[in-house]
Amino acid sequence: MMLTIYHNPRCSKSREALAWMQAYAQEHGRRLEVIEYLKDPPDRRRLQELQAALGCGMSDMVRSSEEAYRALGLQHADDAALLDALATHPELLQRPIVVTGDRALIARPPTLLEDFFGWR
Repeated sequence: MMLTIYHNPRCSKSREALAWMQAYAQEHGRRLEVIEYLKDPPDRRRLQELQAALGCGMSDMVRSSEEAYRALGLQHADDAALLDALATHPELLQRPIVVTGDRALIARPPTLLEDFFGWR
């Protein structure tokens, strides 16, 4: 089964999660796909798939600390508006997001990966 990480190389937490994922993939003989989502942003359909795999609301996927969040007035936005914002402003996407099969995790902090994969 493929492992995927939506990664921002400028983020220390994302770099830490990537290193963890690389070690896990190597140890378990799994392929790791690294998606730099600022260069290759997920489309609306993929964002909805990520939301379903995460089992969360769209608001949980949004970085409310970003300037674009305030500039777009997303404080009281519904899921549809947040989806639109994420599709056009990928910097708003929480990071890192790790996917395996039909499960996903916002790996913030990266130590959450240990329980998610049952690997210590």
